Amino acid sequence: MTAHHYHQLIEIFDNCFSDDCNTRLIKGDNEPIYLPSDDEVSYNRIVFAHGFYASGLHEISHWCIAGKERRKLVDFGYWYCPDGRDAQTQGEFEKVEIKPQSLEWLFCVAAGFSFNVSCDNLEGDFEPDRLGFHRKVHAQVMQYLENGIPTRAERFIQGLQSFYNTPPLKAEHFPYPEELFAKLK
Repeated sequence: MTAHHYHQLIEIFDNCFSDDCNTRLIKGDNEPIYLPSDDEVSYNRIVFAHGFYASGLHEISHWCIAGKERRKLVDFGYWYCPDGRDAQTQGEFEKVEIKPQSLEWLFCVAAGFSFNVSCDNLEGDFEPDRLGFHRKVHAQVMQYLENGIPTRAERFIQGLQSFYNTPPLKAEHFPYPEELFAKLK
């Protein structure tokens, strides 16, 4: 068994939110999706891809940002353009991904799990500025640490820290992107 299993993530999330938010984390077999309660299922579902731990963290980050009205809509009513984006569309995609990916990074550190920023455009006709995007995500992480993390995200972080016995989050846990990319070379 690996140190980070999707069953753990489901348990942590459900302990934090299944009762008072009527929301559960579900392992899916296909692409991730958020499904609000309906006539057939009485609770909201965050469905993450193929039991991938990182996918679960990412989908939870979107849920933590979505407001009350958006949480009533399939996939929060968000626009999504699939892989294969041009430069302009990629820029729009990255703009809406800064906050979710910054929460995902906070979640990863709280769980002792490795974070990888995702430009999510493998089939695009150009190379996205991965380092530039990572800088923007880093800046948002620093803002959250300085000004406060959204309430649901903070509750989930506390659940992760309790489960994995990790220390409180500090700025030094989030190296500046140049430092990370230098280690990869």
